[in-house]
This record gives sequence, structure tokens and C-alpha cells, in this order.
Amino acid sequence: MPSSTTSPSRAALLRSLALTTCLGLTLTACGGEPAAPGTTPSQASGESTAAPERAAADLVVWADAKRAAALEDVAQRFGEENGITVAVQTVSQDLQTNFVTANTAGNGPDVVVGAHDWIGNMVQNGAVDPLALPEAEQAQFTDIALQGVTYEGKVYGLPYAVETLALFRNTDLVPEQPATFDDVVATGLASGAENPLCLQQGQEGDAYHMQPLYTSAGGYLFGTTGTGGYVPGDLGVGAPGSVAAAQKVAELAQQGALKTSITGDNSISLFTEGRCAYLVSGPWATADVKTSGTPYALSPVPGFAGMAPAQPFTGVQAFYVASEGENKAFAESFVLDAAARPETMRALYEAEPRPSAMREVLAEQSAADPDTAVFAEAAAGGQILPALPQMAAVWEPLGKAYAAVINGADPAQTMTTTGETVRASLQ
Repeated sequence: MPSSTTSPSRAALLRSLALTTCLGLTLTACGGEPAAPGTTPSQASGESTAAPERAAADLVVWADAKRAAALEDVAQRFGEENGITVAVQTVSQDLQTNFVTANTAGNGPDVVVGAHDWIGNMVQNGAVDPLALPEAEQAQFTDIALQGVTYEGKVYGLPYAVETLALFRNTDLVPEQPATFDDVVATGLASGAENPLCLQQGQEGDAYHMQPLYTSAGGYLFGTTGTGGYVPGDLGVGAPGSVAAAQKVAELAQQGALKTSITGDNSISLFTEGRCAYLVSGPWATADVKTSGTPYALSPVPGFAGMAPAQPFTGVQAFYVASEGENKAFAESFVLDAAARPETMRALYEAEPRPSAMREVLAEQSAADPDTAVFAEAAAGGQILPALPQMAAVWEPLGKAYAAVINGADPAQTMTTTGETVRASLQ
């Protein structure tokens, strides 16, 4: 069944439920910015705000500001096609928390748009329903995107984009692409730049940005099943591979390649000012790098010589059907039909460029933009960011462990102790 059309059964049901022929688009600003990739609620800036009141419409969609703006035309078309009112509400802060709270209270949206690593928490809270995405339609999406929205063997979201980290290189300072991370450090040091590498850590550390190096050195967070799912009981923090990774972090810090003075606030600007030879960052950095006029090349983050490939976290953005939404039939059709159209995927890309989860659209994007092609390659070779609720116990202790090692703490003892801390909090 083509994704751009509504199935006869869904269309008939929607016509029977249609209440009016007009369309309402409501934008409710809540202030603030969405959390950066890889952050947890405790790491996101700003205080939690109350969920907005559900708009008076047959179908209500919640998204952040950029996604909401991109979905206005999509919502208008869907409303007109099905004779219903549709409201797209902007929730710019604490979207996941606000959604779960409002859904529990019975006054939330019918559809929510957000990151795949919310799924574990949303499922634990009974906030979203599995999505009936036929296998024939699943084939439209990349493997890594489908893996992200699959939790405990069930598909919970309609993926529309992926994101991950890659390596930006100042081509004036380093003309040749490095083959290994050892080459990154060596050529960065030889470049004469103030910093050979900008990989954000800060005084609290940053486990998300360190993940490519952690995996290359043999570290893992949670074990996996044969089908790629994560096993909460198999914690890799404190295991030998994580200790080896911490030892590599210590070596890089001693060489001056990793510094806690490189933070999320300054890493991109240091690179655009020519003060870093390399930058490890995501597609969110591309606009600033291009605007600055810095000559650059982009490539996947390489692994250490003689060690495993570097695997950054791959995140997936998706549409979800709320378990307590007022109109589940409308919601399911909006997600499976309207959201799954190539034109919707293109609109979301224009709003904030990320490699599309839809193969057809990704091929277009990659042909038109080499950076998108690189990020798609890096995402395909990355590790899906665990959607486990248990990840909440990992982010802060592991980040602090990295910061401590960079600042001179014993790597083996620090990582072993961190594993014990995380394991105790999971019990």
C-alpha cells in the first residue's frame, strides 16, 4: 500500500468520525529549547513547565517549535482530506515529561513527535501504543531507523530522521583525511592549532560525545540480544572494555587532545574560529560551520588503530500515537499516512536538516548534500542510543567519570567505581 494514500478501511472510519470541515492550527509556545542530543532531563537547562491545555480539535499533535512549524501544511492537508479539525501545538520545553503527564491525566495530544530514546520511559508509563506498521511499509525505512523505534520486539514509532556524531576537519590546518583516531590526534597536534581536537566534555563530562571512543576501545553500556535489543541486566560500565576505554581517555588527555575546558557552549565556536583542528559534533553544528566560512571536510569518526570501529550513538526522531488520545483512529492514520509521505519527510528536513529515515528521501538528500550523506553513513554504522529507562542511571556517573579521568584520576579505579555506582542505582 503506498504510504501517500489512506487505506480504504482507515479512510472509511475517518469519514464516519469526521465532525467538521474546517481546520484549526494552534501554536502554544512554552518557551525554552529542546534538550541537546544525549542529555537527560536532569542535564537539560531550565525548570519544568506545565503541559499546555489540549487544543479544541479532533486531532492534536504535540511537537517542538521547528517540527511544529514544518507540520502545519501537513496537518492542514490531512484535515481537509478527512473533514476534521487538526491542531499542532508547540511544546518547546520538557516535551516528553509534559506529554507523559498530560496523557496520564487524559488531556494530552493524540500524536507526539520526539526522540526514540523516550520509548522505554513512555512504554513503562503506558503512554504510547505499538504502531501497526506493515512489513511492506517498514521496508521504506532504513534499518537503523527501524531499530530505533523497535522496543521489546514491537514497533512504537514512525521514524522520520536520524542523527549522530561525525568528524569535522579544518582543511586549511589538516589537508588529508585521517584514517584512525590516532591520526586525528597526531595531525591535530602537528597543525599548530590551539586545540588539536574539540570534543565537548566540560567539568561534568559528556558520555554522549565520548561514545565513539568508548566503543572503539572496547566499551559497551548494555549487552545486546541476537536481534540487537539491549539487555538491562548486562551492564558494561566497569567491565574490562570500559576500563580500556578509560585508559585511552587518560592517554588522550595527557596528549592534550581531551580537555574539560571544551564544552557544549564553546566547542563549535572554537572550531569556527580556527582554534581547533578537528571537531566531533552532529548535524546541529553544520550551519554555524558553514556560516563561519571555515574550510572543512566531514567524515565518520574513525576508530583507534588496531581496535574496534568507532560507533557513536545514533538517535532517531519519530511520530508516536498516544495511548490515551481522544481519537486514536485519526492519530494512527495521521502517523501511518500523512507522516509517512515523502513530502512530509522533505518538509521536516527543510526545517532542520537530518538524514531522512525514509530510503527514497535519503537518496535524494544524499545526492544533493554531501554532508547529509556522511551523517547518514555515520548513523548507519553507529550504535542505536538505548531507549532503556535504565539509561537515566548511566549518563551522569559515566560523564563524571570521563571528566575525572581527563583531569588526572586513575582510569581503572574510576571506571570500576563508576560501574559499581551505576549497578547499585539499578537494583
